Amino acid sequence: MTKFDGKTCLITGAASGLGRATAFAAAAKGAALVLTDITADALDATATELRAAGATVHLAHAADVSDHSAVVGLAAHTFEAVSHVDIVMNVAGIATWGTVDKLSHQQWRRTVDINLMGPIHVIEEFLPPMIAAGRGGHLVNVSSAAGLFGLPWHAPYSATKFGLRGVSEVLRFDLRRHKIGVSLVCPGAMATPMVDSVDIAGVDRDNAALQKAMGLFLRHAVTPEQAAAAVVKGVERNRYWVYTSRDIQLAHWGQRYVPYGYTLAMRGLNSVMTNYATKNELVR
Repeated sequence: MTKFDGKTCLITGAASGLGRATAFAAAAKGAALVLTDITADALDATATELRAAGATVHLAHAADVSDHSAVVGLAAHTFEAVSHVDIVMNVAGIATWGTVDKLSHQQWRRTVDINLMGPIHVIEEFLPPMIAAGRGGHLVNVSSAAGLFGLPWHAPYSATKFGLRGVSEVLRFDLRRHKIGVSLVCPGAMATPMVDSVDIAGVDRDNAALQKAMGLFLRHAVTPEQAAAAVVKGVERNRYWVYTSRDIQLAHWGQRYVPYGYTLAMRGLNSVMTNYATKNELVR
């Protein structure tokens, strides 16, 4: 069991969405915080709110996790402010969707740099000191339902989330000898700013049909606070698989134990998506 009370917790993507909510949830459990995000003003605002609520924020340092040198700098500032980090949470990420004939190289590259290389950079700079400290600890990597299932239009996003799942699966066993737990978080629909910023190749974001589809998505979405509560609970119980909603947990079970049903479901979902996009002229 991993306790937050009295521990130092690093959270990336802490300025908004799940990262911000997790910072508040961890602080409520007694963790001291080291926060980072690419958006400096929003990060400072989050740190100010946390401190006003009585949380200990040792450091709020803006950094682009896709830039290894920036993460090296983050680590240097962190270890000037604190002697060790007990819990590392890789939350920062972006969403990129689209069919393979519409996606640009830059969209593939940016998604991989932020969603996969970003967490790897953090792991590179923060896990070796955690091991050397000999205090145990915990690593949290936020994957996605798209790291479990072949969802339509999700190829770049899934590439990164399946990749992070692979890294986590290896470290789950490799870090056990150091008493460092690993949790892989697999959110489904979640109402965060990422929904409004998702980059959809070849699609007009103002299209009424797309806005309607996004509205339906949000009706089934959990809040960042609900997801953060699941993350904290998962870490406390040293769970590897952490689901933020029951539907993803059940679908993952079905994928593993009823594989033909999963295949039919993915084929059907792709057909529905394609037909909806064609009918409503979503793709330019």
